[in-house]
Amino acid sequence: MTDDQLRATVTTAVGAASRVADVWSAVTAHDPWSWADVEIAVPSPSERLPAISMAGFSFRRRLPSLVEIGMVAHPSLTMIIDLSRDGGIVHGLGSSQRSGSFIAGLLPGHLRAGGLDGECLQIRLSPVVAQAVLGSSAELTGRVFGLELALGREAGRLERSLRAATSWSQRFAIAADFVDRRLQAASLIEPEVDHAWQRTLAAGGTVRIDDLADEVGWNRQRLWSRFRARLGITPKRAAQLVRFDRAAHLLVAGRPPAEAAADTGYADQSHLHREVRAITGTTPSRVAGAPWLAIDDVAWPTGP
Repeated sequence: MTDDQLRATVTTAVGAASRVADVWSAVTAHDPWSWADVEIAVPSPSERLPAISMAGFSFRRRLPSLVEIGMVAHPSLTMIIDLSRDGGIVHGLGSSQRSGSFIAGLLPGHLRAGGLDGECLQIRLSPVVAQAVLGSSAELTGRVFGLELALGREAGRLERSLRAATSWSQRFAIAADFVDRRLQAASLIEPEVDHAWQRTLAAGGTVRIDDLADEVGWNRQRLWSRFRARLGITPKRAAQLVRFDRAAHLLVAGRPPAEAAADTGYADQSHLHREVRAITGTTPSRVAGAPWLAIDDVAWPTGP
C-alpha cells in the first residue's frame, strides 16, 4: 500500500462519537472534543482478513481531561493495543484503573476506558477466531484484562513491533501476520460450532437453535454444550448479541423502534426494548440518540 493510498484511507470524522470499544465519547465539560481531534486509519480491501477487523486511532492533540470509551456488547472480542509513547490508554475505574493494552471479551459489562492522547490499534476478532488467537473465547467472556495475561511475553513483542512501524499500513501487516501465525499454530474449533456461529451471524440472530442442531447433526443439548464450552456463550445469547447489533445500527440510522424490531426478528417493540435494556442498561431511544455508531462505516467498512 502506497503512502497516497494510505492517506486515502485515513479519515477524520468530525462531530461524532461511536459505540463502545469501537470509539471515543467525550465527557469533558470544559474542553469540547470532537472527531476532528482523531484520525482513523483502516486497512485497504486487499489487507483485510476474514472474521478480523482492524482500525487505527490517533489523537491530533493532547487533551487536558480524560476522554472515555463506554463499552457495549458486540458480537466480537476486542483487542485495544496501546501505541502511545507514555501509556495514553487507560481502562477500568477508580482503584482498579489500569493503563496499557487490554482485551474486552464478549459481554464485558460496564467498562470505561480512554486516554489523553496517543495512538491505539483496535482489532476485532470473531469468537471463533479469538478462540484460536487468544487461547479460549470462553475464558474471556465477561472479562476485561491486560493483553499480557492472554498473550504472555508475546504481548510485549507485538507492541514493540507495532510501535517501531512507521505507517499504519505496516502496523496492519504486522497485526495480520501475528493473527495468522496464531491461527496456524492453534487447533481448529469443531466445524459444527463454527457452522453454528456463521449461520447465526448470517441470519442476523434469527435462526432457530433446533434448526442449527439439525444442520450440524447434533442434538440441541450437545450443540448448546459445545458452543458454550468453546465460545463462552450459549447459542441463544449469541443470537441476542447479533440481533441487537443489527437493531442498534437501524436505530441510529433513524428507523423507528417498531420498524427496527420487525426488521431484525424481535416479536414486537416491547421485546426489543427489553433486550436493549438487558444488554446496554438503557433504552432504544437512548441508543438511537447516542452517536455510538456514527463512524462505523468509516472505522469498520464492509465494502470495497
